[in-house]
Amino acid sequence: MQFMQANLSRPSGQQLAAWRAFLTAHARVTERLEHELAVERNLPLAWYDVLVQLSEAPARRLRMHDLARAVLLSRAGLTRLVDRMTTAGFVERTPCEEDRRGTYVAMTDEGRDALANAAPVHLRGIAEHFSGLLCETETAALEGIMRRIVEALGGR
Repeated sequence: MQFMQANLSRPSGQQLAAWRAFLTAHARVTERLEHELAVERNLPLAWYDVLVQLSEAPARRLRMHDLARAVLLSRAGLTRLVDRMTTAGFVERTPCEEDRRGTYVAMTDEGRDALANAAPVHLRGIAEHFSGLLCETETAALEGIMRRIVEALGGR
C-alpha cells in the first residue's frame, strides 16, 4: 500500500481534522464504555483493562512493569489502582521468585468472575458505539491504518 509522506513538521488542515476526530471519537467511546461498566457492573474501565491483560497472560499474572506496559487505558496511578483492586479481592501481589525486587500481579478467582460478568456489557458497548457504526470495508481499513501507526511507533 502506498501512502503520501506528509510534511512531518506541519500536518495539513485535513490531517489535523482527522487527528481531532480520532481524539474526539476515542474520548467519547471510552467515556460511554466507562459509564456503562460503572452503572451496570460497578467496575471501572481501567480495572476491566487490567483484568483483561491478566486474563491473557500466562498463569493469569504479570510482573508489575509488564502490566504497566500492557494496560491500554491508564498507566498513570497503576500502583494505586492495583492497590484498590487488591483490596477489592480482584488481584493479588506475589513476590517474583527470579528477582526479589519484582512483584507479580495475579488475577484472583473473584477477578476472573468480575471480568466474566463485565465482558458482555463491554462487548455490547463496543458493538453499539464502535464496530456497529462501521461496515466491513471501513473496519478492515481502520484496522490496517491503526496497525500501521502502532507498528511505526514500535508497539504491539
